[in-house]
Amino acid sequence: MSDGSDQNARDGGTLRQRMRRGLCVPAIAAPMFLVSGPDLVIAACRAGIIGSFPSLNARTPDDLDRWLARLAEETAGHAPYAVNVILDRRNPRRDADVALILRHKPPVVITSVGSPEAVVEPVHDYGGIVFSDVATVRHATKAIAAGADGLVLLTAGAGGNTGWLNPFAFTAAVRAIFDGPIAVAGCITHGAELAVLELLGADFGYMGTRFLASTESLAPSEHKDAVVAAGADDIILTDRISGMPANFVRQRLIKAGVMDSQGKIASTSSNDYYSFANVWSAGQAAGGIRCIEPVAEIARQLESEYRHARQASVSG
Repeated sequence: MSDGSDQNARDGGTLRQRMRRGLCVPAIAAPMFLVSGPDLVIAACRAGIIGSFPSLNARTPDDLDRWLARLAEETAGHAPYAVNVILDRRNPRRDADVALILRHKPPVVITSVGSPEAVVEPVHDYGGIVFSDVATVRHATKAIAAGADGLVLLTAGAGGNTGWLNPFAFTAAVRAIFDGPIAVAGCITHGAELAVLELLGADFGYMGTRFLASTESLAPSEHKDAVVAAGADDIILTDRISGMPANFVRQRLIKAGVMDSQGKIASTSSNDYYSFANVWSAGQAAGGIRCIEPVAEIARQLESEYRHARQASVSG
């Protein structure tokens, strides 16, 4: 059980300090299904950004075991890394993945699609930090009550499974009830946006699409090229892929038969979902991405933009 000293160690300021160690900018390279792997996570951590990946990207529990061991070794002394786990009871690997997480003790665990309550205490027992991603203020309230240390706010425009609230309204509403670390997902492409998030009261930008178009990501080259070519209007929100609202690249939806050339989504039954492997996820931030680059170069640009924006806000 947690005692008073543990509670003191878990106050918002202390958690922020722990997560910011080794960072060049307040950013998390978001966990992207079929995209984030060990190479991307390690490159991000070594460049001064929190790297993360979904546990299901390791295609078997044995693969996850090897990935976690490698990450612990190759990120040591750098920014912390995070693993994202789907807690929905329909995830057949939920219990096996949680057991491996508790064995390898990653610094940060990000929970999705379900209450974080079941993992909070065991992760705290080894000294880890638990974030929960949430799409509404109601979800945020539940995650706070369940003991989450931090929250990822899924706002309008984020890639993959997403939210629909405006980041200004969402951040303000959550900050009014929660003093722990907050990360905001949705259209974060440049360092200046990270500085703006801090002014809003958030602590981290949760950046997926920018790192999808990196040389280290697992995305096929055609997916990366499509992100570079896409504008904000080319990103389409639909629940026909996973049953949950998610953003995808228009041209790939057309090619996969999910959408016709006029922009009409194909009619299917509520249980007739398409495979994520046949379509390409991306957020509206794709409109600000011009080329495929190594993670280290992306981090360098973000740091330069972030510092310039911070200086401008002070001098202004």
